[in-house]
Amino acid sequence: MRDDNTPGQSPTLPHGGDLSAAEALYGPHPQGWVDLSTGINPVPYPVGDIGGDAFSRLPEKAAMDDLLEAAQEYYATPSTETIVAAPGTQALIQWLPRLRAASRVCVISPTYGEHAHAWAQAGHDVVEAAAPEQAPEDTGVLVVVNPNNPDGTRHTPDELLKTGRRLAARGGWLIVDEAFEDVTQSLSLSAHCQQDGVILLRSFGKFFGLAGLRLGFALTSPEMAGRLNRALGPWAVTGPAFEIGARALRDKAWIEETRATLAAGMRRLEALLAEGGLDIAGGTDLFTLAKSDRAGALHGYLARKGIWIRIFPDHGDWIRFGQPGMGEHWRRLEAALKSWRTEI
Repeated sequence: MRDDNTPGQSPTLPHGGDLSAAEALYGPHPQGWVDLSTGINPVPYPVGDIGGDAFSRLPEKAAMDDLLEAAQEYYATPSTETIVAAPGTQALIQWLPRLRAASRVCVISPTYGEHAHAWAQAGHDVVEAAAPEQAPEDTGVLVVVNPNNPDGTRHTPDELLKTGRRLAARGGWLIVDEAFEDVTQSLSLSAHCQQDGVILLRSFGKFFGLAGLRLGFALTSPEMAGRLNRALGPWAVTGPAFEIGARALRDKAWIEETRATLAAGMRRLEALLAEGGLDIAGGTDLFTLAKSDRAGALHGYLARKGIWIRIFPDHGDWIRFGQPGMGEHWRRLEAALKSWRTEI
C-alpha cells in the first residue's frame, strides 16, 4: 500500500471509476472502497425485471422504435429521426472524427479528455481554447461540454446556437456534450438539434446511474443521424439497453424525485467539503470540483481511508468529488475529512 502524503505524488488515472486500479495502488480496504471518482448517480435506476427475449434474441426494430420514442419525449426533440441510439456516448465521440475530412478542431478546455484525444487520433488538427469566442477563425469543428466536466462551466443556449450558425455557414460542426444536462435542465439545445451542423451528445448512464448498460444518444439532423447510424452498424445497442432505457426515460416520478435528491445531496457535499477546508470551484449536482494546494496529499490520504476521488495532472490544486450514495459512505467521508482537517 502506498503511503506518500505529499502534494503531486498521488497517482492520476485517465478516468474515474476503476476501483481495481485503486486497489492495485493502495491495497484492499477492510470496509471496502467508496467510489467518489465519477460523476455517476450513486443510486441507480431500479431496472426491475427484464424480458428473456432481451437477452436471447437480436434487438428488433420495434424495440428500437420504442426507445427512440421515449427519448424523443424525454429530450424534447423535433422527431425520432433526429435521435441516434449508441452503446454509450464514448462510441459517438470516437466515430464522429471519422465522418469528417481533416479539419481544425477546437475543444473548449479543460474538459473531458476523450474529445481532443479522439479527434487527434483520427488525424485532425486539435487546438484548445478557454471559451467558444476564443476559437481560431479557421475552426471547422467546435467541441463544447455543457455544463462542463470537471468545473461545471455553463454556456447559454443562445450563445451556442449563434456559434453553431456561424460554423454551419462554412460547413462546420458544433458538437455539444450535454452529459450532465439531466440535472441542469436549462442548457440543452435539443429542441434545435436539427439546425445545420449541430450535434448533441446525451449520456444515459450518468443521471440514471447505469453506466455499465452502455447507452447514449446523439441528437442531430436526420442527415447526420443517418450517417452515424450507418457507421455504428446493426445491433449496436443491446436488447436489455432498449428495454431498460425506454422504461427509465418514461419514469417521470423517479426522474423528478432523483433530481431533487441529487440537488439536496450536492448542497450537503459542498458544505461538507467547505468544512474540510476546501474551496468550492464549481460542478453540477452529480459532482463537485474543489481546490486545495494539497490536493495530491488529500487524494492519497482519502485513498488510505478507502475513499477514491479524482485529481488532475494538469491542475495540481483540483480535486473532484462525486456524490456518496449510502449513508455509510457519507459518514466515512465526513469522518475522513474531519480527521484530515485536524492533521493539516
